[in-house]
Amino acid sequence: MHQTATGQSKVATLEYVHSMLGQLRRMAENERCPMLAYYIEMAFIEAGEIIRGESASVQPRKK
Repeated sequence: MHQTATGQSKVATLEYVHSMLGQLRRMAENERCPMLAYYIEMAFIEAGEIIRGESASVQPRKK
């Protein structure tokens, strides 16, 4: 049970980071900083992939 709670906490943190990266990307795009927006987008994508992997490992396995 402790592992599940820790995993859920990690996912919540990663979801927050993902959200912030999305906002930062939009800000960089609005300021016409394409390279910065690109790097933030890469981090945004990576955070999303980690979230999907963590979410899959936290969910109870069905038999």
